Amino acid sequence: MNYSFPFKTYKEYIERNQFYSTLGKVVQVIGLTIVVTGIKSFVGEVCEILLEEKEKNVLAEVVGFKNHQVLLMPLGELNGVAPGCKVRSTSKTLTIQVGEELLGKVLDGLGRPMEDDVCSLKRKYSVQASPPNPLKRKRITKIMPTGVRAIDGLLTCGEGQRVGIFAGSGVGKSTLLGMISRYCEADINIIALIGERGREVLDFIEKDLGKEGLKKSVVVCATSDQPALVRLKGAYVATSIAEYFRDQGKKVMLMMDSVTRFAMAKREVGLAIGEPPATKGYTPSVFAELPRLLERSGTSDKGSITAFYTVLVDGDDMNEPIADAVRGILDGHIVLSRRLAGQNHFPAIDIGASISRLAKEIIPAEQDEYSGQMRDILATYEKSEDLINIGAYTKGSNAEIDRALELYQPIKNFLKQGVNEKVDYDTTLEQMKKIFR
Repeated sequence: MNYSFPFKTYKEYIERNQFYSTLGKVVQVIGLTIVVTGIKSFVGEVCEILLEEKEKNVLAEVVGFKNHQVLLMPLGELNGVAPGCKVRSTSKTLTIQVGEELLGKVLDGLGRPMEDDVCSLKRKYSVQASPPNPLKRKRITKIMPTGVRAIDGLLTCGEGQRVGIFAGSGVGKSTLLGMISRYCEADINIIALIGERGREVLDFIEKDLGKEGLKKSVVVCATSDQPALVRLKGAYVATSIAEYFRDQGKKVMLMMDSVTRFAMAKREVGLAIGEPPATKGYTPSVFAELPRLLERSGTSDKGSITAFYTVLVDGDDMNEPIADAVRGILDGHIVLSRRLAGQNHFPAIDIGASISRLAKEIIPAEQDEYSGQMRDILATYEKSEDLINIGAYTKGSNAEIDRALELYQPIKNFLKQGVNEKVDYDTTLEQMKKIFR
């Protein structure tokens, strides 16, 4: 009897399947890093640390290797982890469950519902994904109205554009994001609160977002007390959820507050595994990771992700390392001014320092002309403001300054807007025209 064929089949089956599991062992915990021996893993793999006295195990992710030892960082609390604890590798990276049922939900940094109503979703998406193929990205040709007059009029945003909101603390970034989430014409909002104070999360959901805004939104929250790796994952989780809805052909609005705290979390991880600090203590991996995150949003061959990323600038320095790196990646930047905020001017957008790189390509010629005139008038007035305030300027001396004096206040009123005031795009254009009639 010939057994060659069955033997070959059994051999392939045995080689293809693993009939045993290998457990590693915790040998050292240094700060946020757990050193493990006895397992073979890859960077990004999720491992499970088995605690002897607790029912719930600790999840951790492989972040590096050193002298044949595996370096893990926890995706939760380190309490209960001790030398000798067994470690099981899962051979999987972090994935999240996605689906329409996520709308109206608040998730933690790992994509799990923060309330008791657990969603039973069958579809899974990897948290780490590659940006769309550049040749498959559709060109941005349509306007994405935000409901904010200053943005729609002078810093018009396109459907699939990525814009940064740069400001110091307490200038109104979160309030502006709340307005955009309520009034924009996107199908779905994905809001990532990365490294925020725990107190501010409920405030943002109830006050800035509101019930109507929450109905079409998914909020991903990783507060400042969470481990650095969880704060990092929160940004990726929000982006993955946005990618899922984009793949369904939706117009998605992704808002992240803030990229700076994402970079700080990445710096914590890098320093913990021995990476050398570079500019202002930020490790080189921070500047490599920023484009990987930010390039995932934008257009694809199926749908679009229009993204607003806030950048918390250190000491109001718009040229600090993270602000400088992010500004070079995105398709425009909106700068919020502390001086304007102090004058009760909301939103406190510094028009002269802000730009939308795609505005000229998507707005009508008439709007382009009006927005250009507004910028000229604001620049002329600000240049001559000291002379005007001390009474040294005589009316009739300069035609440009005379025109700036006449139109400065109407333009300033146009740029101011109440938090609960929604202005549609057509109304914004009409109001721009009225200023110059």
